[in-house]
Amino acid sequence: MPLPFRAVERLFDRLALTYGAEWSGKWRDVDEVALKSMWAHEFSQFEDRLPAIGWALENLPPKCPNLIEFKLLCRQAPREMLSQLDAPKADRTIVDAEMAKIAATALRSSSNPEQRGDPLAWAKRLKARHDKGEKLGHYQIFCYRKAIGIEQRLAA
Repeated sequence: MPLPFRAVERLFDRLALTYGAEWSGKWRDVDEVALKSMWAHEFSQFEDRLPAIGWALENLPPKCPNLIEFKLLCRQAPREMLSQLDAPKADRTIVDAEMAKIAATALRSSSNPEQRGDPLAWAKRLKARHDKGEKLGHYQIFCYRKAIGIEQRLAA
């Protein structure tokens, strides 16, 4: 949707007052309605960002800008910073219930009571499978040996 015609007229008035004859001479041979219609169309992307046009008007270059130069100036305008919403507060009873479920699941997940909470349980299970003759991939063997520390002992 094009920028409102009234906004373009105000923009032209401001630029004419700022640049005087340089501004009016630039558009001397151009139909005024066609010129303003084109600017309205070209600035449709700024319809919801009118502060960017205001910023550009406050930061005009010394030389009178054409349409492309003024659009580039509008694009340089800093974006409005939106305030961040606070994170919602968690219901403590729900959190406690979920944490209890997680803890219960963790306790049930390990079939061997000696390995509960052991971060190397996966490596020990792989080693036991390998020791029983199960064929494992080279990378599986490398990983469990490295985790348990077998590789370091062999190299030493």
